[in-house]
Amino acid sequence: MTKRRKARKIKIGNVPVGGLSPVSIQSMTNTDTRNAEATIAQIRELAFHGCEIIRVAVPDMKAIETLPEIIDGSPIPLIADIHFDWRLALASINAGVHGIRINPGNIGGKDKVKKIAEAAGNANIPIRVGANTGSLPKGFYEKLLKKYSSAENALSEALVQSALEQCGALENFGFRKIKVSLKASDVPVTVAAYRKFASRTDYPLHLGVTEAGTYKTGIVKSAVGIGSLLLDGIGDTIRVSLTAPPLEEVKAAQSILEAAGLRKTMPEIVSCPTCGRTEIDLFKLVDDVEKLISSLKAEGRKINIGKIAVMGCVVNGPGEARDAELGITGGKGKIILFKNGKASGTFSEKQGFEMLRREILKKSS
Repeated sequence: MTKRRKARKIKIGNVPVGGLSPVSIQSMTNTDTRNAEATIAQIRELAFHGCEIIRVAVPDMKAIETLPEIIDGSPIPLIADIHFDWRLALASINAGVHGIRINPGNIGGKDKVKKIAEAAGNANIPIRVGANTGSLPKGFYEKLLKKYSSAENALSEALVQSALEQCGALENFGFRKIKVSLKASDVPVTVAAYRKFASRTDYPLHLGVTEAGTYKTGIVKSAVGIGSLLLDGIGDTIRVSLTAPPLEEVKAAQSILEAAGLRKTMPEIVSCPTCGRTEIDLFKLVDDVEKLISSLKAEGRKINIGKIAVMGCVVNGPGEARDAELGITGGKGKIILFKNGKASGTFSEKQGFEMLRREILKKSS
């Protein structure tokens, strides 16, 4: 991975964003914000599983009424998502949110943007500016299409210029605590836009592929898009946008950060893809190990193991997973348990998993 891009530093509640702060995981509730109890419950669940910043929709003044209770009950900083109505932005700031998300271009004119900038400045909270292919100014993309050689270049440039204009609208009123997102549902366009923007400014960046799709499709698109940028050293917060429960977004974000080398997996589970040499039910074994790790983490236990290997045959056992502290590998209807690359015993499949489970429990606290 290349050197991290050093963005200007802001804070969302107690979470530092930018500078060289760790990349933070963000998600968005799908509860009715007017239902404080349900919203708080979902935020707490997401926070428990690794979400560090949460965004809630604020569609009307009824939602404003519950914000103080939700903020008080949330263990993580809360961002209010505002569209079109500047009064909702001001009311959210007055309610005590830790940040707001707006598009200055659709919030109601320069005088309204000024009021929001002043209120956020007085409250010492940041504003996330969101540029999205679905909300570009009319004719913006078409004008650039005449200048650039491809639709991808024109659309990514349109996102960049739109975001710069929106940031400028806030900075004209002395407001600089800005975080920026530039999202498209097209992965190459999204990646190109972020790369261009990152090279021209020092704003902290919120990464995501918007409308990425269903669970399977969305994870792939997000992993490619967000992962590419993270490996470039670009990005300060991320959200994996899925047509799925928010908890799945948080889990996917965690996995992307781990794969990019930005979070330490404890433990990392590695397994082989199986082939004609596999003579055990490897799929079930891997599933059982993952379920065991998940259940221990759900209990709040710390697992002091760097890597666990679940391999299909003696060829891909201790040899290819010698750096794993613990592992099991298959023989003909048998399981070999190994520790630090060395065989420790031979068991039946059922016994083999049980022996691995005992070793994992020994290293859990």
